[in-house]
Amino acid sequence: MSEEPQRPGWSARDATAPGPGPGPEPERKRSRARRPRRTGWRRLVPTWRMALGGVLLLALLLIGGFAAGYALVHIPSANAAATAQSNVYLYEDGSQIARDGEINRENVDLARVPLTVQRAVLAAEDRDFHSERAVDPQAMVRAAWNTLTGKGKQSGSTITQQYVKNYYLGQEQTISRKWKEFFISIKLSREQSKSEILQGYLNTSYFGRNAYGIQAASQAYYGKDVAETDTAEGAYLATLLNAPNAYDTATHPENRSAAVARWNYTLDGMVKQKWLTPAERANLVFPEPRRAKPANGLSGQRGYVVQAVEEYLTAHRVLDENTLAAGGYRITTTLERAKQDAFVRAVDDQVMDQVDGEARPADRNVRVGGVSIDPATGEVVAMYGGVDYTRQYVNNATRRDYQVGSTFKPFVLAAAIEHGSRTQDGRPITPYTVYDGTDKRPVQGWSGKRYAPENEDGTSYGPITVTEATDKSVNAVYAQMAMDVGPARVRQTAIGLGLPASTPDLTASPSIALGPATASVLDMAEAYATLANHGRHGTYTMVAEVTKDGQPVPLPERRTRQAISREAADTTTAVLQSVVAGGTGTAAQSAGRPAAGKTGTAEEDRAAWFAGYTPRLATVVAVMGQDPDTGAQKPLYGALGLPRINGGGAPARIWGQYTGTALAGSEIVEFELPAPAGVPEPMASPGPASPGGTAPVPGSGRPLPAMTLPAPQRTPGESPGGPGEPGAGPPVPGPGGPGAAIGGLGDIAGVDGIGGAEGTEGADALGDAVLNGLPEPGDGGAPGAPREEPGPTGPEGSPQATGPQ
Repeated sequence: MSEEPQRPGWSARDATAPGPGPGPEPERKRSRARRPRRTGWRRLVPTWRMALGGVLLLALLLIGGFAAGYALVHIPSANAAATAQSNVYLYEDGSQIARDGEINRENVDLARVPLTVQRAVLAAEDRDFHSERAVDPQAMVRAAWNTLTGKGKQSGSTITQQYVKNYYLGQEQTISRKWKEFFISIKLSREQSKSEILQGYLNTSYFGRNAYGIQAASQAYYGKDVAETDTAEGAYLATLLNAPNAYDTATHPENRSAAVARWNYTLDGMVKQKWLTPAERANLVFPEPRRAKPANGLSGQRGYVVQAVEEYLTAHRVLDENTLAAGGYRITTTLERAKQDAFVRAVDDQVMDQVDGEARPADRNVRVGGVSIDPATGEVVAMYGGVDYTRQYVNNATRRDYQVGSTFKPFVLAAAIEHGSRTQDGRPITPYTVYDGTDKRPVQGWSGKRYAPENEDGTSYGPITVTEATDKSVNAVYAQMAMDVGPARVRQTAIGLGLPASTPDLTASPSIALGPATASVLDMAEAYATLANHGRHGTYTMVAEVTKDGQPVPLPERRTRQAISREAADTTTAVLQSVVAGGTGTAAQSAGRPAAGKTGTAEEDRAAWFAGYTPRLATVVAVMGQDPDTGAQKPLYGALGLPRINGGGAPARIWGQYTGTALAGSEIVEFELPAPAGVPEPMASPGPASPGGTAPVPGSGRPLPAMTLPAPQRTPGESPGGPGEPGAGPPVPGPGGPGAAIGGLGDIAGVDGIGGAEGTEGADALGDAVLNGLPEPGDGGAPGAPREEPGPTGPEGSPQATGPQ
């Protein structure tokens, strides 16, 4: 044993015990026990333990949430929608327009509803109703996905859920409502049978026309008890559940194809479910609903206003149809009572008081629609929908089934100026560009089927400026101009100004210029208001405020944008002033205000239009022909004791009287028109004008703003082309006879569609003649004589169908 003293804390080691092995061995053991460290992207991937734990946690949360929801959510009493209130509609000053009346509802037992009608509803809304559970989570997820991905807004709800929403809850699109709907549906399915739920659904659903429930709907659309409703009628009532107002074909004939498609979908579903045989299906014909009979509380213009406001609110997704129909809303419109009354008086004075259906059968077909908009705000300040809502249910101000005729032509000119368009031979299009106004002149540059539109009465105007062609509504000129601009550009310009892209017959072809499109009066008023607002467009509005129980309902923000340049809009305005000053719209001078406007006539004289504006008011008026029994469009020949009705007649007179009254007492404001290149000064009549002077506005005694005109451009050394000057050529008589002769047209090769560049001399000479006040072709030397609106008439005003004018 060692004799050395031991250090504290140390003990002697047994020499016989085995010593430690080689040094590295313990390190290897530790390496085998340690898991490799995760590096790179693998660090972001959860382990299987983490994934399993997450799934279990989620499952526990779902189970706990379901248990809590089932325990906490109880079946409530019927909501207010089951006993719906009325809505109140107000003028902008707060005075009442209308109250939409009591809710039309009559509950019936399911046994009274024919089995085929029950099955039609199931085929349209929920074909698996009898076999499915109360809720369908898979359908709800699918509907939510389709909504988020832009495939359309879908509910994904079963009939049980829809019944719960209608009777116990409401139509609000909120998470809390969907949460309650889910659990109430599950509980309700345990307390009520499928038959009881279906009965409740049929009695609470909204079908349009203020009809709640299948019984009220059967009476409203077919005038019969639901027990007498056949399969085809039941399928149409089931169709209405998807879009109650839009699929009412009596109110919206333009939506008939969509309604029929939905009706076919319903019947095909019945065949697929073996509820209807293919042979029975093949024998069914679409059952046209009868005309609506609204409550007397909506008589006169009140019903039209209510209908238009409802369509505005639903179209802009302020409220859906079911929520609005449930009632309780206080809706302040933008309508001004004084202007509304003035519109009604103007229509009565100029048209309705002259109607005599017994003495003149054609008078039974007369209809009138009108809309007036403040260009600065886009607010609709007056609307005329028809003679009486209780007698004529269709709103003539919002319907889209009558051609707009030549009121479309200003959109062609605006597009030409906006895009800096040129004629086929390369000349820029301006108000004094000369075109060939020959009757039935084929449109040049069009690759489609030969198109040669006819002018009114088959009149050939020869070389004619754009301004005069607008005054006289020359179809040959505007069809060619549309081709020069590009029909697609014309169409896009019209849409930018305010026409809906879905407007029927708004087709990109040269004929677009003649107005075959069937925009509504409201659509056209919005577009003309954009011109009046110097090309700045803002979607119209009819609603200033909506409240319920004192709480405001959010309204869409009105946004404006520059649809076309100010130069394009103001140039168009200057040309349209000429139409009122000495063209087809002279009757509008009765307003006593600076005015711009355009007349128009539909094919076969089935409608006559005047669309015009002052700096403060844009108004469109249409007189339409419709058979009161069949609803078919009818020509206006012989109506009001006249051979024909055109836009420069009754529509322009209504416009003039209304505008004068609506603006009475306010300051007369001139158009603020800078002098863009190529804009002629509007002339009250063709005649000598003092250089730099102004032309008075007929009826107002106030001058139009002077417009500085650039001289027509000529090549160096070219003769001015005046009468008797070298190289000018002999005077060429205009269509109006020797008194309308214009010198300097010896060479008209430059008129659009005729020939080469040499002809600019003749074009310039005609432009000089018109702008210097010489008599214009077709005037016959009669300064200031009103021109008849171009339209399909033969000699002495006899009818002659030629298409929209």
